[in-house]
Amino acid sequence: MNREEVLSKAQSEGREKDLPDIEAQRSGAWLAYIIGVILLIAVDTVNDFVLHYVNRGADFALFTMVFTIFLTKYIRLRKRHELIMTILWGTLSASMLAVWILQLAGVI
Repeated sequence: MNREEVLSKAQSEGREKDLPDIEAQRSGAWLAYIIGVILLIAVDTVNDFVLHYVNRGADFALFTMVFTIFLTKYIRLRKRHELIMTILWGTLSASMLAVWILQLAGVI
């Protein structure tokens, strides 16, 4: 295969991908993570001051969502950083699930 054939094949493979759209989704996802975490912290703080009780069910849901995103990224990319983030978010998610179950059971 000569150089022109390789370039032509590479260009034809990339035509189905809309790179600006992919980049916009990536930026939007990171902004959503940040806003979601900030809002969750605000809601938890208000609930603690007003109700003297924080339901960890919402924390569990958000952390599981982010865990799933990093798990998917790790499965596709196989990068060490993604694995570390997957483990961290998975641990947070499992912790919030345990606390939420304890809250539902009346232990906490």
